[in-house]
Amino acid sequence: MHQNKPMQAPVFSATILGSSAATPTSTRNPSAILLNMDYKYYLVDCGEGTQIQLRRMHIKLQKINHVFISHLHGDHFFGVIGLISTMHLMGRDKELHLFGPPRLEEIVQLQLEASLTELVYPLVFHPTQAGKEEVIYESDIHFVKSFPLEHRIETTGFIFGEKPRRRKIDKAFLLKEDVPVPWMMRIKDGADYVSPSGVVYPNAEITKQPPAPRTFAYCSDTRYSPDVVQYVQGVDLLYHEATFMEELKEAAREKYHSTAAQAALTAKQAGAKHLLLGHFSARYKKLDGILGEAKAVFENTSLAKEGEVTEV
Repeated sequence: MHQNKPMQAPVFSATILGSSAATPTSTRNPSAILLNMDYKYYLVDCGEGTQIQLRRMHIKLQKINHVFISHLHGDHFFGVIGLISTMHLMGRDKELHLFGPPRLEEIVQLQLEASLTELVYPLVFHPTQAGKEEVIYESDIHFVKSFPLEHRIETTGFIFGEKPRRRKIDKAFLLKEDVPVPWMMRIKDGADYVSPSGVVYPNAEITKQPPAPRTFAYCSDTRYSPDVVQYVQGVDLLYHEATFMEELKEAAREKYHSTAAQAALTAKQAGAKHLLLGHFSARYKKLDGILGEAKAVFENTSLAKEGEVTEV
């Protein structure tokens, strides 16, 4: 038998909904990214106007079941209550899971109470802890970790990852050999198959190799820090803020932000495969300089632009 081709990797992509820092501009919205992981949708940050961006990009709001908020600066969460309210008005009936700083629950509940809104669906809040790295969500195939960033208020970064998948048994082989059910999990876990007559079938010849697990890291607002570098080691796609360019390096330090060159240095030192820059100051009308500054340090760098989809 010949060796089977590897399994095709499932969808794992990031759609940019907003890339502006602090305030929206005429061409850039505040921070928000939609992750599509095997057709499970995860919203990361939710700045003002995020639900409008979702509609413009023909993404169904009700497919989002998990929202992750990095910190409580307005450009990262002012769109949350609007999204929650719209889902309510559209008759949502399934749970919405909201991950974020502890006070986010208080803020959301106050707005719901002030408007006499009783949601028609369950809103499940999961408080994050900015002082340590921890797994905050798991499914059979995905996980999400939070980790500390170095910002003016408590802020968490997030890593979204795929769990390792089992090998897939060739269907033709299953039909031909009539493999007993107890053997199937052993084969998927990498064991060779031994037929009742004693014939040994090497695992590589009767299964397809699963794709390697991939990871996406999100560093919303942070100063450059070796600690952050350690948390994002080896990620496939790193989204990192690049609020300023190097001529404003001192302002970046004082405001707990990063320059494009510092974001690129983080990617380089972490061994990331691809860097995606975002959170651009409104002072930069054109972004060519930001991109050039980062590429001089880390070549495989792209700009986060509204509506663009980046594969992980």
